[in-house]
Amino acid sequence: MSPTFASLSVRNYRVYATGGIVSNTGTWMGRTAQDWVVLTMLTDHSATALGIVTGLQFLPMLALAPWAGSVIDRVPKRTLLMVSQAMLGLAALVGGVLVVTGAAQLWHFYLIALATGLATAFDNPARQSFVSEMVPMDRLANAVALNSASFNLGRLAGPGVAGLVIAAVGSGPALLLNAASFGAVIVALTLMRTSELSPAPRATGRGGVREGLRYVRGRPDIMLVLLLVFVLGTFGLNFQMTIALMATEVFDRGAQGYGLLGTILAVGSLSAALYSARRNQPRLRVLLASLTGFTVAATAAALAPTYWTFAIALAACGGTALSATTTANAMVQMRSDPSMRGRVMALYMALFVGGKPLGAPIIGVIGDVLGPRWTVGVGAIAVGITLAAVARWMVRHENVRVSYSHSRRPHLRVTRPAPEAMAEVASR
Repeated sequence: MSPTFASLSVRNYRVYATGGIVSNTGTWMGRTAQDWVVLTMLTDHSATALGIVTGLQFLPMLALAPWAGSVIDRVPKRTLLMVSQAMLGLAALVGGVLVVTGAAQLWHFYLIALATGLATAFDNPARQSFVSEMVPMDRLANAVALNSASFNLGRLAGPGVAGLVIAAVGSGPALLLNAASFGAVIVALTLMRTSELSPAPRATGRGGVREGLRYVRGRPDIMLVLLLVFVLGTFGLNFQMTIALMATEVFDRGAQGYGLLGTILAVGSLSAALYSARRNQPRLRVLLASLTGFTVAATAAALAPTYWTFAIALAACGGTALSATTTANAMVQMRSDPSMRGRVMALYMALFVGGKPLGAPIIGVIGDVLGPRWTVGVGAIAVGITLAAVARWMVRHENVRVSYSHSRRPHLRVTRPAPEAMAEVASR
């Protein structure tokens, strides 16, 4: 089997990934339809309302992260995922029924977004940490990248299909299709061979939340990654909102043009995911280089003069962001103790995804006041400033040196002096 798809040789992961593709496609159909309902049916293209809906989806992730991580480390992750997937499907079903019956109001979608966020607070970190129970550690980085590929394959198909469904029969049926798609993951989890899983040791006793926080505080390498993904997730990865605003207000496109941008974004992300799957070990230099590329691509997208130049820059944004997130995810999982992995990944997802309740409303207001282009530009500015600050801190406090090689195969180097060299320097 190709190294890119090595984890698919594991039956349980193969079954899980199949269900995930179906569910991810439905999820992106649902997100596209939800945004279209909020922008065109329930408001007059209000970026603020869309920002509130987006923020409410991720607020529980931020608020419940430590407690959710403690629960994940104490219960079987497979069982927890069945419950969370059922809750997500129910929330999507309610939204679809409200739209189809003509009873939908904006506050309904606020509540649905909040209910979705409550289920996601447990579902996301459980899914991330469950990967290490399905595949051996030497294939963990590959499985994480393939999960991202599955997610972006759904992003590739979902928005385009949603645009066609919305144009043909309306937003309600698209939301109902999303509700049905969650059944695919539940079926996949049911079909797994539990004897072939490798459950992590379960946490016992009291103080699980505090113990998890102390563990992360004592790991500066993990905290550095968490800082970078927080800024990227909070200010840089609001594509759900920025694409809708750029498509409708800047380039005056309809549902199909809006859906196409989501598909183009996924092309870049999917390509990066498949390339990342070939890496056996996640490296800091890849994370830093990817975030630098995202800063450049997001700046180009914010300044794009036409729909198609924006689309090209958007594909680059998707690719560089995906490379950064898969690298960061694998770094955190592989460096965490198995008994702490649920709590660490809950904090990871809280900072990566849960920062949106802070960033999305702010970016929505910026879009209303300064214009849609700034909703993209603010991500480039925030990530760029953070990268500069992190690089300065690493050089001054960790004796790390960053250089760029101009050889036949250009690459970024992130190096640290050997302990012997450090001792010699200290003695001088």
